[in-house]
Amino acid sequence: MFITLEGPDGSGKTTQARLLADWLIDQGYQVVLTREPGGTEIGRQIRSVLHDPKNTAMEARAEILLYAADRAQHGWQLIRPQLEDGKVVISDRYTDSTLAYQGYGRGLDLDMLRRVNDFATGGLRPDLTLYLDISAEEGLERRQSSGGEWNRLDAEELEFHRRVREGYLELAAQEPERWAVIDAGRSPEQVQADVRAHVESRLDPPSQNGAGPLATGPTR
Repeated sequence: MFITLEGPDGSGKTTQARLLADWLIDQGYQVVLTREPGGTEIGRQIRSVLHDPKNTAMEARAEILLYAADRAQHGWQLIRPQLEDGKVVISDRYTDSTLAYQGYGRGLDLDMLRRVNDFATGGLRPDLTLYLDISAEEGLERRQSSGGEWNRLDAEELEFHRRVREGYLELAAQEPERWAVIDAGRSPEQVQADVRAHVESRLDPPSQNGAGPLATGPTR
């Protein structure tokens, strides 16, 4: 099963992805925990360019192509082989981030972005997308108070982040069979309970081949 977590900056995706992976491992599943951008060595190099606050001159077209390059490497090197091996793959961000940030946030054509995503991934889509919903204001406040990475996209104007959130909600409404919208304004424990419930309702029982994560660290 291929599970993705999406949400505005500060929604708690990284924490929830790790908690979910740990829980699934305890249940006997083989789990791969990864992220975008930066799920591979090549992806980590691309991530450093994308997120560097000094790169304010980056053109929107260059931005989407860098994300697509990371995604192509990620999908073909890591995600597809692990799924074919029967593992549960959890990715902190995937194709929907491009639609929300570069489509709704930057105003680029959504159909064009979908074509770029399909080219990069070969049409690989998540089985379940968990969207952690939080207001742009609260999300950015969390990011600033966490003391973690503050990247080039975090520094965008508030209206940009509001458009991103509205984009996510619209995407979720268009595909309710794939998306699960979860209120991320609550405690991590409450959010995780909802995350587990949605995942548990869709997963087959684990195989008996052992379990273990392949973790790649936090995302933005």
